[in-house]
Parts: sequence; C-alpha cells; structure tokens
Amino acid sequence: MGDGFYIRPRAGEAPLLLFAPPIETPRERFRRLRQRWLNSLAFHALLFLLTCVTTLIVGTHIAQNCEHNFPAFDWDISRAFFTGIIQNPATLAQGIPFSFTLLSILLAHELGHYFTCRYYGIDASYPYFIPAPTLIGTMGAFIRIKTPITTRKALFDVGISGPLAGFLVAIPALIAATLNCQPVIPRSLPDTITLGNPLAITFLAKVLRPGLHPLSISLQPVGCAAWVGLFATALNLLPVGQLDGGHILYAVLGDKHRMISRGLFLALVPLGVFCWAGWMVWAVVLLVVGLRHPVVMIPSEPLGKGRRILALVATLIFLLTFVPTPFAAR
Repeated sequence: MGDGFYIRPRAGEAPLLLFAPPIETPRERFRRLRQRWLNSLAFHALLFLLTCVTTLIVGTHIAQNCEHNFPAFDWDISRAFFTGIIQNPATLAQGIPFSFTLLSILLAHELGHYFTCRYYGIDASYPYFIPAPTLIGTMGAFIRIKTPITTRKALFDVGISGPLAGFLVAIPALIAATLNCQPVIPRSLPDTITLGNPLAITFLAKVLRPGLHPLSISLQPVGCAAWVGLFATALNLLPVGQLDGGHILYAVLGDKHRMISRGLFLALVPLGVFCWAGWMVWAVVLLVVGLRHPVVMIPSEPLGKGRRILALVATLIFLLTFVPTPFAAR
C-alpha cells in the first residue's frame, strides 16, 4: 500500500484519507512483466513450436540413419546434414513421424497431470516443453503445480495420470512400429548408440513378430519415439522424491515413502557404475531436488481398492518400461 494523505474536511464534511498507488521500480516492473510472459499461453506455445523444430531436425536425422541401415541414434550430425536442410527445408518432412509420435506421448503425459489438477481445483500451469540439442531434440516437458495437494486421493490421481496417459499413447505407436519393422543387422559406425530393450518391447516383439529376435528388429522413427516415451515413463515412475512414482508411493504408503525413496536412490549409484553413467547424473538431480515428499493436509483419507489396484498397474508399467542400460555407446 502506498503513502497515505489526510485531507482536512470542511465544516460538516467527513474526514477523507487517500492512498497513493505504490511506486514501482524498474526492477520490480521487469520482474512483473517477465513473470507475466513466463505464465502466458504465448510463451508455452513458443516453447512447443521450438520443440517441434528441434525434434523435427533430430527425427530427420534418425529417418536418414534408418534409411541407410545405420543405428538410429548417434552424435555424428554433420555440417552437410544442416546444409541440406537449409537448402531444402522440405527435407524436415522426414522427421514428422518421430516428432509427432514423441510430442504426442509427452503431451499426453503432461495433459494427464494438467486435467487431473483442474479436476481437483489445483492451480497448475500449462505444459512447458524444453527444446534442446540432445539425442531426441528435447529434454522433455513439465507442468508447475502452484498450490498444495491436500488429499491422498488427489495426490495419487495427479501422480498416476501422467505416466498412464503417456503409456497408453506409446504402446499403440510401439505396436504399429513392431508390425511394420524390418529385420536388419545395423551397420556399426563410430559414435553410434545402441538402445536397450525394455520388457515391453521384448514382449511385443515375441508376440507380434515371433520369428524375429528382438535385437534384429529396426523400429524405425515411430518405434524410436515410442522407445523414448517408454523410457520417460520409467524415469517418472521411479518411486523417489517428488517424481510421479514418488507421489504414488507417498499416497499409498505415507511415511514409509522416506525409507523406500532413500533406498532406491542409493540403488541408482551401482546402476550408474555398472550399467549406465546417466543414472549417477539422475541421482545428483534427485538429490538436489530433494528426496522427501511434502505432507498432505488430510493423510488419513483412504485410497480405496480401485486406486490400490492402479498402484499395482503403475508398478507393472514401471517393470515393463525400465531398462538398466538404456544407452550403450559403440
């Protein structure tokens, strides 16, 4: 509130006290406008469009690798590749299958969280997509939950809705990719990356293509995007901290979350040493974010049989999508 000014009344009039509006400094104005921009739909749309571009570029590279029977993922994106795109932007159409599939999975995941928050009256942002020059063209997406989640049911539903929605989009894409895949032995190149197969891919390969060994199947761009979607689902379902799996764990087991969360966090260390160094990075990220889970205001609320069954479903999805060595460099 600004400074007050007292106006002396005339005879017979009531006294009047006025307040001048607060003076906004340039720094405060900048912060206010920046926050308004970061919360605006235009900013979310811009991030999504940029992520479309980066995943299209990566998807085009993956499509060209698959076309020449090379491993889909590698770090060797040459200057000639970008020159070709600049000279003929229509080349990016090759990246549409990968980009569309991956963004559909990520969008389904985040909208699952968003609409569940809306259902419970929880203030949440639109999804933030993160464009990045990574192997998949993005660092994923997230929403910001701005108000506390007060009940166990709401916490459980918010936690499980994202992974479940993303998984339900990834599986049809993976089925289509498996049915249309070609049995190949990819040519080995330096700086290429081999993907580890989770149980979901191994199972579908044996059911849909029983005559083929899972390692001899080239999933093509749609299958690669589905693989990334499954991997993202597994990461989010890790029952640690405030990940989606952590939300589910806390909603089901309450205070036991702390012990289980710390135990699984420690398990990431040997995984990082013997399987994939990225687990060490993930462990550091989780340590920085925090392993504890905030309490809910109504901890005694029962979840009910249906949600406990869904918790088992989430555990099954985690087992089907988790792979100890997701990436292996050649």
